[in-house]
Amino acid sequence: MGKDITEMTFEDWTQVKAIYEEGITSKIATFETKAPTWEEWDSSHLSNCRLVMVTGKIVIGWAALTLVSSRCVYAGVAEVSIYVKGSERGQGIGSVLLNELIKESEKEQIWTLQAGIFPENKASLQLHYNNGFRLVGRRERIAKLNGNWKDVLLLERRSLITGVL
Repeated sequence: MGKDITEMTFEDWTQVKAIYEEGITSKIATFETKAPTWEEWDSSHLSNCRLVMVTGKIVIGWAALTLVSSRCVYAGVAEVSIYVKGSERGQGIGSVLLNELIKESEKEQIWTLQAGIFPENKASLQLHYNNGFRLVGRRERIAKLNGNWKDVLLLERRSLITGVL
């Protein structure tokens, strides 16, 4: 059975949420301590640029974008969320998803993608570096997770297609 990338729908939410909860449990993927409801997640993410990778009817990874600001001057800047099911990691799924998300974002006139990644999340850092992201800074002790201060590395990728002179 092959792996396909499709647009995420409400019907995917139960599996998407379970993969997100794996990331929450790892304590190296997000500051969140519980997954949102579909309505909360849906309202905070762009209505386009939502992808799932499936094998059959099983979601094995997902990627989506959130605007970084409501100000119109930042309309082309979005933050990446990308998660792969634990049992499927290390097979290039994240790279395929991220590449497709980049293509979709450029169709939507998004010129900068950014990612905030914990320094200890080496796999996510490598995934982003391998796909054209660069380190732009370190936000030291930006927030607490379970009472402990955490740093976040800020990475970005500028489009070579959208927003160029």
